[in-house]
Amino acid sequence: MFKAEVKSKIEEDICILVNLDNHPWNYICECGNASNLSVKEVQNSNAVFISHTHIDHFVNFDAVIRHQIGIQRRIIICGPEGIAKQVQSKIKSYTWNLIEKGAIIYEIREVLSENEIKIFEVEPPLWELKEKGGIQTNVIFEEKSFFVTAILLNHKVPTLAYKFKENDTIKIDIQSSGFKGGRWVQELKDAFEKNDNAKVVTVEGKDYNASELFHLLRVQEGDSLGIIMDHAASEENHAKIKEHFFKSRKVFIESFYKREDKEQAELNYHSYSSMSGKIMRQTQVKEPVPVHFSRKYKEDEIKLLIEEFKTALDPEY
Repeated sequence: MFKAEVKSKIEEDICILVNLDNHPWNYICECGNASNLSVKEVQNSNAVFISHTHIDHFVNFDAVIRHQIGIQRRIIICGPEGIAKQVQSKIKSYTWNLIEKGAIIYEIREVLSENEIKIFEVEPPLWELKEKGGIQTNVIFEEKSFFVTAILLNHKVPTLAYKFKENDTIKIDIQSSGFKGGRWVQELKDAFEKNDNAKVVTVEGKDYNASELFHLLRVQEGDSLGIIMDHAASEENHAKIKEHFFKSRKVFIESFYKREDKEQAELNYHSYSSMSGKIMRQTQVKEPVPVHFSRKYKEDEIKLLIEEFKTALDPEY
């Protein structure tokens, strides 16, 4: 199961840290100011996901660079078209005469469209931007146990919304099978995954066609987590959100303005409390979380904003 924590204080910009049960790495989503993001968490991050490079989502990338230099690993950076040059520009604004090749490698993946990703690479000491090719997919990042897909939304600039999806797993009910565990369990799971009904599986000295034992298995759906940042409250954006995040377990969604400031939200291509709540209800998200509020609001106004979001989750709203 994914765990996610907002690392920015209420008066700061947005930053969310994602990790997975029994998984060694962290994943940083958005690089706004974040007092609660520790050096250790930054150094233990394997990828950084940026929705867009407005200053409140990218300003703290300098601190990420500072703490990751010297970890001697490849770090993936995902973002919209143009982010590769912006990453390079941030890095090259500093002097690196004491940093040698091998200190770190940044692999930068730009989403050009929802099925096209261009890949770049930068590394010390010269930090030259090298184009490494591209791939035709909407899977922007993948680990052994999960993958991340992205969709492009309109915020007057292209902005990315990310979905972390844990791989489905095959479970077996040994207790009710009447058999003891053993090598046959993995053989049966492999046959199930490959749809190999005729594979012979030997259990306690007796041969079975795999299909005879498939009733012992069940598919456990993997967890899902969404990160939806700045986007206009438009029909086009909402249609994409509902399709991509349908029935996700948990989604963090920007709710920048209160309902009474709807006109300002529309002017600035942002969403607002009640609309974000409504879309989460229509998308059937189990645990929707409003985040990223305008810094003009005081604490009591943010409480009202959150209440407006919760009210919009009610089917009777």
